[in-house]
Amino acid sequence: MSYTSADPGPPALRLASTGTLTYGLSVGEVLGVSTLNGARLIAGRAGLERIVQRLNVMEVPDILSWVKPNELLLTTGYPLRNTPQSLGNLVADLDERGLAALAIKLGRYLDSLPAEMIAQADRRGFPLILLPNDVGFDDILNQVLTDILNRQAAVLARTEEVHRALVHIVLCGGGLQEVVDEVATLLEVAVVVLDGEQRVLAGAGPDEHVEAMRAFDAGRHAACGRGGCGIIGAHGTGDHLVVPVMAGGFDHGRIVAFSPDGTLRGTDLGILERAATVAALVVTKQQAVAAVESKYRADFLRDILAGRAGDDDRVIAHCDGFGWDLDRPVMVIVAELDGRPRGTGGPVPATAPENDGKGRGKGADSDGGTRGGRGIEERSAQERLAAAWTTAVRRHDRGAAVASFAHEVVAIVGADGGDPAELTAGPVQAMLKEASSIFAEHLPVRRTFSTGISRMVSSPTALPEAYEQAVKAVRVGRQLNGAGARAHFDQLGVYRLLSLVSDPEELHAFVRETLGDLAADDEPELVDLRRTLQVLLETNLNVAETARRLHFHYNTLRYRIGKLERMLGAFTEDAHLRLNLTLALHVLRMRGI
Repeated sequence: MSYTSADPGPPALRLASTGTLTYGLSVGEVLGVSTLNGARLIAGRAGLERIVQRLNVMEVPDILSWVKPNELLLTTGYPLRNTPQSLGNLVADLDERGLAALAIKLGRYLDSLPAEMIAQADRRGFPLILLPNDVGFDDILNQVLTDILNRQAAVLARTEEVHRALVHIVLCGGGLQEVVDEVATLLEVAVVVLDGEQRVLAGAGPDEHVEAMRAFDAGRHAACGRGGCGIIGAHGTGDHLVVPVMAGGFDHGRIVAFSPDGTLRGTDLGILERAATVAALVVTKQQAVAAVESKYRADFLRDILAGRAGDDDRVIAHCDGFGWDLDRPVMVIVAELDGRPRGTGGPVPATAPENDGKGRGKGADSDGGTRGGRGIEERSAQERLAAAWTTAVRRHDRGAAVASFAHEVVAIVGADGGDPAELTAGPVQAMLKEASSIFAEHLPVRRTFSTGISRMVSSPTALPEAYEQAVKAVRVGRQLNGAGARAHFDQLGVYRLLSLVSDPEELHAFVRETLGDLAADDEPELVDLRRTLQVLLETNLNVAETARRLHFHYNTLRYRIGKLERMLGAFTEDAHLRLNLTLALHVLRMRGI
């Protein structure tokens, strides 16, 4: 065997049409079988690593309709003897159909191949092989097919053995780390498992290789799945072999093998595919366990916030088993998604009268959603918010308690004095900043969340009240400052006092008695008058400033003031009436809270 063409570059790996790497012989290995001792490669050296999975013989003019990917096509040139002009396009046609190589026996029907055909084969990396005259096609077919079947049998046997070993690891209690350790040992390369956000879940191999794979974009370069599987050259620095970790139709990440020396082979893909299957089982099991644990933690935290978890000693002892430290001064933080679709409602306080006794309000389903359910997008955003807060809180306070309820995430964190200044400095601000950053990463649609913080409490029995404070803080803060609000209960001012009124109907009655017809929203003229009253009170009855802010003429405003006094009384002279009007307007701003 001899090679006569120039080397235009490194070989490219060929993929099967099914999207999975085929097991067979490379063109270079085929040229090494005994029946092809006299064969010569005359073009397409760059394609020596193309995979040969089957063989075919070209002896009819319409052969292109019958060829399949990964075939070695044998021919004497008989169909081409009268149409030499078509030889120039033959290479392109065969290459586009995914063939591995073309082997031609010259002399009987074709004396030579045109230079254009050879040049095109070199450009495409499509091997052209010149067969010796004394070898029969049946000998080539028998030997090459036998070698292919032997190779496939050996690879499948090795893959099956690896699969049994990996399954045994999992059955014996091993996890992702033990799986990647075994695969790294078998392949003698570095192996990592990445989650859907490119975080390393487990890794084995040299530290520098594992660290290099942290920066590798396995999602963008993934060579498996719908796009196929294969070895990916990392810009001349080595090879990556990437396989998705799939289970139940969900993409859980990638398993990646890395060899800086380029020692990965196409046959290693089978081992990595089996490892991905086992890894998917491990991930699914871990998620199931985590879901049960998370629900158990959330249920107990809900009981604490509802005041039905028992006395302080029982709560503290139970929380120790979760790694929560509630035997210290703490505060409650409530984070709620902004822009929640109408009909889903806000968080239902665990102590609300409408509670069904299980920590859910009426209309809530078993998974914490409302009747009709939230959309997939809303549920995904809630899960991301919970994950972001869990990560941020755990990083700054290992003893904090975090749980996701139906429409909110609740965290109980340590408090050093519980000063409202914690909003602008200290660990609470660091948690808020980090949670916001994590939540925003990879989010397809921009979403924000608002946060409310309670006062400091020193015992678990005081947590229900602290939770109510945090809920009121997040709702009032959003109402006053819009989406993304951050509010401490002690910073709510008069709204804090108003929110402490236990009977909302009492507040509504006060508004109706104080504002009269101005309390309604059904007449635009009355709403406009109410706006005039609000600005007057905000400017301390400064008529000129009020006229400027409302873009009214001075005399028009004087007319409106007279109309307001006929409806409400002489508020320009009565300070107590002005106070009542101001409070009533504040209550109106709190509607829906």
